Amino acid sequence: MSRTLFTVGPVHVETATLQAMTKPMITHRCKEYKELHAGIVEKIQKALNTDMDVFLVGGSATVMLEAAIRNGVANNSLGITNGSFGNRSIELGELNGKNVTKVEVPWGKAIKPEHIAGKVTKDIEAVHWVSNESSTGVFSDSTAIAKEARAQNPDSLVMVDAVTSAFAMDLKIPDLDPDSLVFGTQKALALPPGLAIMLCSERLLDKAKTVPNRGFYGDLLKIKKQADVDYALTTPPVSLMYALDYQLDKALAEGMQTRYRRHQEMADMLRNWANKKLNGVFPEEGYQSNSIGVLNKGDMDFDAFNSKLKAKGYEISNGYGDVKEKTFRIGHMGDTTPEMMKQLLSVMDEILEE
Repeated sequence: MSRTLFTVGPVHVETATLQAMTKPMITHRCKEYKELHAGIVEKIQKALNTDMDVFLVGGSATVMLEAAIRNGVANNSLGITNGSFGNRSIELGELNGKNVTKVEVPWGKAIKPEHIAGKVTKDIEAVHWVSNESSTGVFSDSTAIAKEARAQNPDSLVMVDAVTSAFAMDLKIPDLDPDSLVFGTQKALALPPGLAIMLCSERLLDKAKTVPNRGFYGDLLKIKKQADVDYALTTPPVSLMYALDYQLDKALAEGMQTRYRRHQEMADMLRNWANKKLNGVFPEEGYQSNSIGVLNKGDMDFDAFNSKLKAKGYEISNGYGDVKEKTFRIGHMGDTTPEMMKQLLSVMDEILEE
């Protein structure tokens, strides 16, 4: 049976969005494709209030997270982690032969400027972290972290994983001024998975010119050359791009600040419910995600609870990583509405009463 997804990703996709993918196929080297590509780039720039380069690459967001490190780091980076996906960003560097200095923040706590005090030395070419940690539901102030990193080493690049924050929370990109900011289609854009998106700075492109062994698929200089004429480097998922274009029109029509407030409202509803009905939420106060609720499980049998939810047409996510056994997660991003959240909470109330 079909279920409404309140998972961390992929997320619920509206029927009309899926329908947008059914337009006739075009080749990725024709005039119509160029118009589609250019329009998507322009709409992303408008939505996120930036004039940075926008790169579109087939794959999950991880392909562009890896590209950022391969292109922007010849030798040394500083990786900050407060959860599973921060650990992954460090692993991406290490598996590509980079020397990654680790800064480990306790799970459930936000990354703060003081965590990197004195650590962004002159040999650190880039600092990378996750803005919204999916395993813990912690949203860190990336602008403050970037400011501290640059105060210590103005030449160090800033690389932000915004996979579950972009289009759900205001990242204040002009103030953040990232060198790479990466997200994908299957989270707050409420699309099927398959397209990675990067905002890329001129600083990162200049650095890439000095870094050997950038590979092919994620070579930002090759991607930039094609992007400048509204093409993708390799064959893109054209059908998914039709749906992305459709979703961007919806986001702009809604208004980005209205969109951010909607996500805040859903997050507040879930947190209030968790405080009343269960054992509250896992992340520290003041740094809680507006796209993912990570709830303390207590003595709940999650598998049984989620099975009953599925039988009623809903699905949520188990905990992840080191906190898997004591938490579970509810995604509320993209096209999910407060009314849909009310319905989910009502069904969860029924199951708890049972």
